[in-house]
Amino acid sequence: MTKKLFAALVAGCSFLAAAQAEVTVTEPWVRGTVPSQRASGAFMGLKSSSDVRLVGASSPAARVVEVHEMSTSDGVMRMRAIEGLLLPAGKTVELKPGGHHVMLIDLVKPLLPGEQVPISLTFVAADGRKSTVEVKAMVRDLTSRGSSAHKH
Repeated sequence: MTKKLFAALVAGCSFLAAAQAEVTVTEPWVRGTVPSQRASGAFMGLKSSSDVRLVGASSPAARVVEVHEMSTSDGVMRMRAIEGLLLPAGKTVELKPGGHHVMLIDLVKPLLPGEQVPISLTFVAADGRKSTVEVKAMVRDLTSRGSSAHKH
């Protein structure tokens, strides 16, 4: 391999690495459950260096994991799975109770305070490239509202 070709390959790889979005996850947590409870929510702050979409998640703690949104319409709270959640470059998107969150459905076992739940978050960049971020979310008490509980 010639030096010029090698240099071009290294430069190309460096460009691709630099173009990959960096997603930062802050304060990940999961709400604890009671023994018969089959679902819970995971919450955290997400910030990306470039525009990406959170398009999925998985966890060994649940058989089904979905990205959800909650909304209130005519005084009725509604929750539904969504195909993706945009993370605009440089802005923190909060996954929090009463809003967007990761839903853990058909739990394998109860989630007890102090345990950690591994969650894999899948993101897609504007160019279609996928990336995964591994998170360890601390299980908090069933009544926890997170750090945003006192914000209005």
